[in-house]
Amino acid sequence: MKFFVDTADIADIKEMADTGLLDGVTTNPSLIKKAGRDFIEVTKEICGLVDGPVSAEVVALDHDGMMREAEILRKIADNVAIKVPLTIDGLKTCKKLTSDGTMVNVTLCFSANQALLAAKAGATFISPFVGRHDDNGFDGMALISDIRLIYDNYDFDTEILVASIRHPIHVLESAKIGADVATMPPAVIKSLFKHVLTDKGIEGFMKDWAQTGQSIG
Repeated sequence: MKFFVDTADIADIKEMADTGLLDGVTTNPSLIKKAGRDFIEVTKEICGLVDGPVSAEVVALDHDGMMREAEILRKIADNVAIKVPLTIDGLKTCKKLTSDGTMVNVTLCFSANQALLAAKAGATFISPFVGRHDDNGFDGMALISDIRLIYDNYDFDTEILVASIRHPIHVLESAKIGADVATMPPAVIKSLFKHVLTDKGIEGFMKDWAQTGQSIG
């Protein structure tokens, strides 16, 4: 499973990239607002920090507007993935861009039927929002399972990019189902390292080592 970090904060991206475990970055208008920086400038900087895909979202809602914005965004760097909403115009734009060899991340997916349409439109990634799905009384993991089944049935190349991840269980279940990518806030990635028994084990080892009176190097 690939790990993407869901943020536009440069410091967080650098920290995650330094682990060697980061495969890409996803952003959206809300994250850009939170970062408080120029959209094009911050996207270019992010693209220089990671080799993998960096999702940059269009804000136009019509096909022509999306294409105009996509032309600007995909000139930023070769690893930009254009992020479009799961609408008729969004999928029309997806088909056009992927036909030209541009990576496209179709976002705001909340049903398996929507994911099927995105795959038929040639999406590079489909982003089902599991946390928001759960918030509204649905089963986010059941959605991922349905999409995985459908994509495997027809051998679609579109990668399932699980989004709106809230906690480590979302990551675990996504990996068990066979999702291709999980995009997470930095805090969730950091939480994957944590286990009470790991902490207790380190504490015990350090205590015993101190009692030997030795040092390394």
